[in-house]
Amino acid sequence: MNYKLSFICLAAGSLLMGIACKKKETAGSVKPAPSDSSTFTPGKNVIVWVDARSNVFGTYGRLNDTAQIKTTLDTLKDIGVTGLVIDSKGSTGYTMYPSAYAKQVTAQDGKSLPAGVDYLRFMITEARKRSLKVYASIVTFVEGDGSKNVGTVFDDAAFKEKYETIVCDVNGKRVRVTTTGRNAFVNPARPEIQDRALNIIKEIVQQYDIDGLILDYARYTDIDADFSDFSKEQFIQFLKTKYNDNDAVNMNFPGDIVSSWKSSSGQTLPVNTGKYYKKWLLYRAGVIHDFFKRARETVKSVKPNINFGVYVGAWYVTYYQVGVNWASQDYDPFNDQAIRFDWAYPKYNETGYTELLDIMMTGNYFTQILLSENPATANLTYHWWSVEGSIRGTRYVTKDKVPLYGGIDMGNVDWANKGEITRAIKYIRANTTGGIMLFDLVHIYAPQYNRLKQPLWDAVKDGLQQ
Repeated sequence: MNYKLSFICLAAGSLLMGIACKKKETAGSVKPAPSDSSTFTPGKNVIVWVDARSNVFGTYGRLNDTAQIKTTLDTLKDIGVTGLVIDSKGSTGYTMYPSAYAKQVTAQDGKSLPAGVDYLRFMITEARKRSLKVYASIVTFVEGDGSKNVGTVFDDAAFKEKYETIVCDVNGKRVRVTTTGRNAFVNPARPEIQDRALNIIKEIVQQYDIDGLILDYARYTDIDADFSDFSKEQFIQFLKTKYNDNDAVNMNFPGDIVSSWKSSSGQTLPVNTGKYYKKWLLYRAGVIHDFFKRARETVKSVKPNINFGVYVGAWYVTYYQVGVNWASQDYDPFNDQAIRFDWAYPKYNETGYTELLDIMMTGNYFTQILLSENPATANLTYHWWSVEGSIRGTRYVTKDKVPLYGGIDMGNVDWANKGEITRAIKYIRANTTGGIMLFDLVHIYAPQYNRLKQPLWDAVKDGLQQ
C-alpha cells in the first residue's frame, strides 16, 4: 500500500463518503455479520504494514539502516505486534529484492540500502528472530510512479505502448492514465500483465520464508478504466459468449458503456451510462476474479501452506468502481432487498473472490469509530464510512468466510488525539476474526508522517493491551 498512493485513495474515499452517506440514510438498516455472536472469537493478530518508499527511502524513514531495522523490530515486538506486511514490489514496478522479472530498487530520493543487502531477506530473517509472522505484499497492477516518471513503463517504451491502461477523460476521449497525473496502472485483462505478476508472486514464494502473500492494488485504476482496444475486443467476446450477443461487435465504444463524464474532486465519474454499462462492470469484476484464481493456484502450487490474501478498501458500496468484488459468492448484491446496489447485475455474485482467500485486510480508514457517535448513523447497523459500520458491512458481504484483519490508518486521517487511535485499535481487535492491520509503520515512529505530529508508540501499545 504505497504511502503516497494512500493519500490518493483517501481523497477518493472522502469524495465517495459524502455520496454514500446520503444513500445509507435512505436505505435503512440491515443486520450485521451473519455469524452467531455467541460463537464469535475475535482475532488477536497484530500486523504492521511496512511501506518501502516511506520506511526505507523516505526522508524520515529508518529502514535503510540494518541497525535501525533491528531496533524498530525489537520495539514492535515489545508493544505486542505479531507480524509484518513487507512491501516487496512497489508502484514503480521495481522490487525490493533481486528479481528475474523486474528491476531491483536499492536507492531512491537520495537514500540507499547498504551495499549487498537483500532488504526483503534481511527483514524476514530479523522478523523470524523475534517470532514475527511475515507477509510479502506486491503492488500488483501498477508499473510506474506517475509523479516522478519513474518505473517499468518509463523504462520500456514498447511495454508502455502496449500495456499502460487507457482511461476516458472528462470529455470522453481515451487517453493514457499517466497523462491524467496518476500512476502508471497497467491493464489487468492483458494475459502478459497477469503472467508478469504471477511470475513475481511465484518467485517470492519460492525464494523467501514467508507466511503469506498479499496482493495490493490488484484492481483497475478507477471507473474510467480500461478503455483500450484490447479491452473492447475482450468485452465483445464476453458479450457473445455469455449473452449470445452477436450485435456487440457493432457497439459504439465507449459511448454504449458511458456516454458522458464529469469531474468531481479529481475523479472522473459517469454522468450518463449506456446499454452495456452494467455488463461492463460485470466483465471487469470477472477479469479480477479470474486473476485471483490464477494467483491462488500459483501460490499453492509452490507452497500449499502459504496464506494467500489481499488488501482492499473497506468501502464495498463503491468498490465496484475499481472492478473488484471482494464479497462472498454467497452474497448477491443484485438480489439484496435490504441494500439496493443500483450498479449490480444478475450473477454479479459469481465474481466474488472471498472464497479464494486465506486472509483479507481491509482499510477501515475512518475517524468515526462507533455508529452511535454520529446522529446520521446512530440508528443504523450498517454504514460503510465508520469503523464499526464498515467492519459490520464487510462481515455481512463476506459471510465471515475468511479471517478479517481490519485496518487503521494512523497517519493520513485527522485523529482528534492519540486516545482515539487507541480506542479504534481496541474496537477493531474486538470485532474482527483475524485481528488488526496497522497502517503504516512510519506513522508510528516518525511524527513528521502523521497528522498529530507525535510518535504513536504509546497509543498503539495502549490499544493492544487486553
